Amino acid sequence: LKINFVNWYALYTKPRNEKKVEGQLLKMGVETFCPKISVVKQWSDRKKRVSQPLIPSYVFVKIKEQDRELVFNVPGVVRYLFFLGKPAIIKESEINAMKETLNHDFKEVGVMDLEKGQKFTIEEGTFKGQEATFLEQKGNKIILRLESLGIKLILEK
Repeated sequence: LKINFVNWYALYTKPRNEKKVEGQLLKMGVETFCPKISVVKQWSDRKKRVSQPLIPSYVFVKIKEQDRELVFNVPGVVRYLFFLGKPAIIKESEINAMKETLNHDFKEVGVMDLEKGQKFTIEEGTFKGQEATFLEQKGNKIILRLESLGIKLILEK
């Protein structure tokens, strides 16, 4: 009896390849999730609202353990995110929390009274329930490290 586990994994992509990778994986029949936010970009002659990845260079894929190598057939895929020597498995509840939160618009993120290196649990927003470490604040930007994903997150007030 062989059990085929289907898990969510975090794929690291080449910079600015998230949407292309997501599209190609969807064409292959792989369930994907690339959380995106809408931002206003300013050019010298105009402003435009564009959709951009919430977590640069990451696409989440739901795939069977034995099919994990298939994603490397897609140009732009670099590697899986590893944690403790194994591909990091993302909980379904974390993916669902991101999806649910992205359905809401957040205009402001507030952080108060945090010391450098202080660990805490994010209470609201896309990463609700995630363990994070406060690294620093630079002007209106707050830099955190998300423990479960092993990435730095920059929040702008």
